[in-house]
Amino acid sequence: MAGIKALISLSFGGAIGLMFLMLGCALPLYNQYWPLFVLFFYVLSPIPYCIARRLVDDTDAMSNACKELAIFLTTGIVVSAFGLPIVFARARLIEWGACALVLTGNTVIFATIFGFFLVFGSNDDFSWQQW
Repeated sequence: MAGIKALISLSFGGAIGLMFLMLGCALPLYNQYWPLFVLFFYVLSPIPYCIARRLVDDTDAMSNACKELAIFLTTGIVVSAFGLPIVFARARLIEWGACALVLTGNTVIFATIFGFFLVFGSNDDFSWQQW
C-alpha cells in the first residue's frame, strides 16, 4: 500500500511540474512555446542511470566508472534543462516570467524523477528490471 501512495504522490508532483511548464508557455502574457523543448531533457535524464544500473553489479561497495559516468551525464542533462530557458530568456525568445515558471516546473519535475528513483530504485519486492 505504501508503493501506491508513493506512486500517487509522484504522479501528483509530475502533474504540478508540467502545469508550471504549460503556464510558462500558454499564458496569454507569454504565448511562446519554445520552453516545451525542455520535455526532451525530462525524457533523457533517467536514461544514463537506468542503463548503468542494468550493466553494473551492485554487490561491491566501491563506486565504479560506469555508474559515475552515468551520474555525470545525468547531471549534464539536468543542468542543460535549467540553462535552456535562461538562454531563451536572454535571447528574448521568451519573457523572464515564463522563464521563472519553466524553472519552477523543472525543479518540481526533477525532484519527482529523483523521488521515483529513491522510492522504487532500491526496493527488492518491486523492480523495473524485469522489463
